Amino acid sequence: MIDAVRAGKDVYVEKPVGNSIEECRAMVAAQEKYNKVVQAGQWQRSQQHFRDAIALVHSGQLGNIRTVKVNCYQGWMKPAPVVADSAPPPGVDYKMWLGPAKTRPFNSSRFHFNFRWFWDYAGGLMTDWGVHLMDYAIFGMNAPVPKTVSALGGRFAYPDLYQETPDTLTALYEFDGFNIVWDHAMGIDNGNYGKDHSIAFIGNNGTLELDRGGWQVIEEKRSEKKVSVPRKTPTDNGLDKHMENFVSVIRSRKLADLNCSIQTGAHIATVCQMGNIAFRSQEKVTWDKAGGKFTNSQLNKQYMMAPYHNGYKLPKL
Repeated sequence: MIDAVRAGKDVYVEKPVGNSIEECRAMVAAQEKYNKVVQAGQWQRSQQHFRDAIALVHSGQLGNIRTVKVNCYQGWMKPAPVVADSAPPPGVDYKMWLGPAKTRPFNSSRFHFNFRWFWDYAGGLMTDWGVHLMDYAIFGMNAPVPKTVSALGGRFAYPDLYQETPDTLTALYEFDGFNIVWDHAMGIDNGNYGKDHSIAFIGNNGTLELDRGGWQVIEEKRSEKKVSVPRKTPTDNGLDKHMENFVSVIRSRKLADLNCSIQTGAHIATVCQMGNIAFRSQEKVTWDKAGGKFTNSQLNKQYMMAPYHNGYKLPKL
């Protein structure tokens, strides 16, 4: 992305936008320096039923929202088996595929879709689905970087298969006045509200449950101001509209009209990285807002920047 904007290009960058907090910061700095259109691929930002749900959250009708629960149970996702290293498939430039990741022999169970389950290349479900679902939790609450994050999990479902990232993870994000709870599991579809994914804004007057199939408000019976809304279903295609939004801003040059700028993408990628850092370090991590880093200097040294190999360096701006 940085090289592209430096070359004068507008960019649609897939999610998660970066594999470390420092990468995210560099991408934002590059966009601001070169003033190009950069849309992050969190396409739910362009789908109408998601936007309608958040409008109700922002209206205050739910009352005081004390907890947001984000659920991601993906029964179809499963790591690959442990297999022997082999030669790369014909036509694959494996050195280019590795990029700045550590050089190691080719293994088909780390390749293509399965790259998601290895820290060299990605961050598991937390950064794969998390940047979609946590994005709307953060958006709904207008939330900054969390004050603290704690996380517990492990390879509980498929301990004999090939992966490094946790197939089961619960992370607790602390903000002023509310918490966000992230809960993911591979190999299970039966999550909260009978959904394989959901975002639930739990307020004093009702709970708004939101997912890709629609949204609803479940009333809080004890509230004098209880609110309920029957389930609303999608009427459009979010991915198509996201692409349309990107192209329209390329034409208009009105960057404020982007539905998911690199600033937004970098913010949510940072939040998700923090959950993974809490898990990997097995610490309750605390964020220094003024300094833009963790209060534990060892965490900053170990996790703020992904290690680069093979002659790659993060571009300096």
